[in-house]
Amino acid sequence: MSTDTAERTRESRRSGMLIAAVRWMENLSETWYAYLLLTPIFIILGVVALYPLLRTFELSLYAVSTDLTSLNFVGLENYIELFTGGKDRYLPGSNTFLPTTLSMPAIVSSALAVTIVFAVVSVFFETLIGLGQALVLDQDFYGRRWIRAAIIIPWAVPVVIQGIIFYLMFNSNIGFATPPLADLGLLASTNTLNDPLSALFIILVADIWKTSAFMALLILAGLQSIDRSLYNVAKVAGASKWQQFKHITFPLILPTVAVAVLFRMVGAMKVYGIIDTVSSCAVLPSLSCMVVSTFNTRVGTSASIAFVTAAIIGIIVMIVIVWQGEDAI
Repeated sequence: MSTDTAERTRESRRSGMLIAAVRWMENLSETWYAYLLLTPIFIILGVVALYPLLRTFELSLYAVSTDLTSLNFVGLENYIELFTGGKDRYLPGSNTFLPTTLSMPAIVSSALAVTIVFAVVSVFFETLIGLGQALVLDQDFYGRRWIRAAIIIPWAVPVVIQGIIFYLMFNSNIGFATPPLADLGLLASTNTLNDPLSALFIILVADIWKTSAFMALLILAGLQSIDRSLYNVAKVAGASKWQQFKHITFPLILPTVAVAVLFRMVGAMKVYGIIDTVSSCAVLPSLSCMVVSTFNTRVGTSASIAFVTAAIIGIIVMIVIVWQGEDAI
């Protein structure tokens, strides 16, 4: 067989394999074809996300030796001690993982309680304020573009700069915002940033100020996807503004709101930077604060807290999926 003939034979085989592969893909159902296209993404997610999660769980099964030179396998002991208070001695200040009582001082000293309270309260108000901003920005008025740009500014501010701004605003010695709020009983009048309740209030205000714009932008995208002819029909039928919002606007933007709440809830569960820059993790703990503070000396404790945080986030994601169905994400 000549060289040219052999080359043509190899090319024919390669072409035949390619044609067979194309025909195989054409015969796939829409579901399996979608899975095929998503396969590279699944592989990337497995490497980037799943492996670190499994590695974190593996580290959580070990404890650092007393001389801090080696890791000893302890199984689920780190988790048991974490939920029974055995790990509280490794946390900064007088903080705990779970609240020891239902009193407010115990709640604001608990990393888990502070994280959940922060996530629920901040996301609730951010959603309300963001919805209000989105409804206003969805209207047609002069200067709308400039107002949209202005709303984004707080969201664009880096966390460190945001923390410095609120540190200066609420510092009991030089801050102008502390005296009037202290007169209302919302803040401690002295040593404000070292008071856990005051610090929690300030950090909530700081996060709501920054992230409401993020919620507004996401909800605004949902509003602008609504078919405007629906409102014309509603007006002809005599529906009021409230009835239009109740029966048209809110049901149609609810999936968008669910996604926005999901994104913000996941972000809020990982709060760290704003706490560390405005006050400190020793004054007001969070789960991420505890992960960072124990990482260098107690790797197993740090990994167990991180994995519990990831598990809580996973539960939140599943709740949203159950609430809105598979189309939620």
